Amino acid sequence: MKHDVTRRDFLAASAAVGAGLMAGRLDAAPFQTTLHKALIGAPTEATLSDWKAAAFEGMESNKWDVTPREATAARKLAEKLGMRIHSVLRGWTGFNSPDRGKVAEDVESVETALKATQAYGGDALLLVPCRIGGMPMPEPWDFDIEFDEETCHVTRVVLGDNGPYREYIEAQNYATDATRKTVEKLIPVAEKTGVVIAIENVWNNLWVKPKFFAAFVASFQSPWIQAYYDIGNHVKYAMPEHWIRALGKLIVKVHVKDFAVDRSKPRGGTFVDIRDGDVDWPLVRRELDKIGYDGWMTIEGSGGLSVEEKGRRLDLIVAGK
Repeated sequence: MKHDVTRRDFLAASAAVGAGLMAGRLDAAPFQTTLHKALIGAPTEATLSDWKAAAFEGMESNKWDVTPREATAARKLAEKLGMRIHSVLRGWTGFNSPDRGKVAEDVESVETALKATQAYGGDALLLVPCRIGGMPMPEPWDFDIEFDEETCHVTRVVLGDNGPYREYIEAQNYATDATRKTVEKLIPVAEKTGVVIAIENVWNNLWVKPKFFAAFVASFQSPWIQAYYDIGNHVKYAMPEHWIRALGKLIVKVHVKDFAVDRSKPRGGTFVDIRDGDVDWPLVRRELDKIGYDGWMTIEGSGGLSVEEKGRRLDLIVAGK
């Protein structure tokens, strides 16, 4: 039997096969997890509208010192615009301060922030519990920390002679104990409000290695104390993939930031716009997928970029590119 295949038939068949292959690729999504785009700011109608127009889905509010009534009004505004205020940035406190009045004041402020977060409709509060400094410390790349798994007390910070860092080790251990004691008092408030206290890895010279930070957060043994992982903050200590693997399910929120390492500089480098530094973003996306992180990717910094460009770059990150 003779089969006459015209050019039109051939092209139609090829198109059908191509469409089928494309559909198969689309159906087989490269990632199992879903990431949502957000920025940090104050929840005004103008800001939320601009961000919505740039295809962002939500906000991390930096207005924590507000009444529940004010936060509720902001939540309703965000919802009207199709946005969500998913978390609140409380930031730095001084839980290791020798001034007990200062500690009490900061505890009260965190309680206020937890209640505001609940009213905003958020589910996590970013907290930096304390900082230390002003004494000799190792360079970021020289750290080789050994610590007690039960107490999280540091026994060494570098290989060899730790004598020059004795004051730093003592301050580290005091801060660990003071933070745990104080944060534990806030757990009932976190549970009552339904808001996780998310401790962030930040430049406070504490818990600077992935395994150490993970052990400290896990030591609370509470679902109300988790980790707010900032991708760029600790690149000078260890690359993001190591942090993600160590923290795993402890990660409740993620800040998107980039860093260019330069060992010739005192601070080990500088923060840069996202995708302009040393972070391997495709690897970060894969590692977040491996730990099952379904959540928000909130850009912090990148002030040299427009909102639209931030959105474009974050889209590439979410896509694993």
